Amino acid sequence: MRYTALVVGSTGMAGSNLSRLLIDRGWRVVTLALERIETEGSVSHVALDLSDRAATKSVLGKLPCIDKLFYCTWSPQLTEAENCIVKRAMIRNVLDGLANSSLSHVALVTGLKHYLGSFEAYATGLPYTPFQEDQPRLPAPNFYYDQEDELFDAVERQGFSWSVHRPHTLIGYALGNAMNMGVILAVYASICRETKRPFVFPGSAAQYGAVTDISDARLLANHLAWAATEPIAANTAFNVANGDLFRWERMWSRIASYFGLTPAPLPEEPRPLAHQMANADAVWEDIVDKHELASHVATHLTSWWHTDSDLGREIECFTDMSNSRERGFLSWQRSEASFFDLFDRLIEERVIPDFRSDWARAR
Repeated sequence: MRYTALVVGSTGMAGSNLSRLLIDRGWRVVTLALERIETEGSVSHVALDLSDRAATKSVLGKLPCIDKLFYCTWSPQLTEAENCIVKRAMIRNVLDGLANSSLSHVALVTGLKHYLGSFEAYATGLPYTPFQEDQPRLPAPNFYYDQEDELFDAVERQGFSWSVHRPHTLIGYALGNAMNMGVILAVYASICRETKRPFVFPGSAAQYGAVTDISDARLLANHLAWAATEPIAANTAFNVANGDLFRWERMWSRIASYFGLTPAPLPEEPRPLAHQMANADAVWEDIVDKHELASHVATHLTSWWHTDSDLGREIECFTDMSNSRERGFLSWQRSEASFFDLFDRLIEERVIPDFRSDWARAR
């Protein structure tokens, strides 16, 4: 069957990888984002501010019949209270705009702040790990909960099935994405290699030695497509991670080896990237010129603070994927390859210099 999908947030890491996967599988894909950046092979692209209720309802009401909605967008506000109001309104506007469509399934992408709490109360308790998909909500404002509730309200009105997808830190190709740890670490490693700075793990000792996992954006795309088309996956919340576990102590060494670097000893106190990379724009401009790279300023490629928040945690974070396994989704991805595949592509696209070690080239 040839489905017609609307991918909301098509320029982000989750949405762009999903759009490409669906197009490759023969779906009719309509993409939507704030930016006017079209995806090759899509039926059409909609540039729209979802906080504008009248415009959203008007534009979406004119779209061709949409079978599947994938809601992958993220728009930060100054406070969590504002997040709850604005982000609930945005998903409500989309669902209301498609009220006359023939939606059979809506997939919502959130994340592990479902278990860890918002940035205002981030990891302040002692969350149970591995994170279980049926854990109760935390007793604090969280826009993920508001988005879910808005989705469930629409299910009651419109009768479609739903899925909620909670990836851990996403690794994949997308530029200008605030949460893209893979690109951030590639830029950091490239700067360390070029300037001969020590390649220092920027986070906490607890995170350095803790068990953790990540989520490959390609695996998340596969999971979203699966849940939208398999009846057994309907009306379920899923954790989505690669399926393997690692400790940053080893992964940091492997990333260093890829770039021909020697990892520095773990410092006694964390050295956040936001401090280490305070002059990154000027340094990166020199690297771009010297190595004839595609012209991107460091602040377009990186958001040091977000990787600092991930790597600065004082608790271990990893997920349980029982809901997926019990329903037949058995795909997995080696986390080391998630990073290395991304680094290879960044080099191919001339986003970063080719600083690969002989081992990395031969792998």
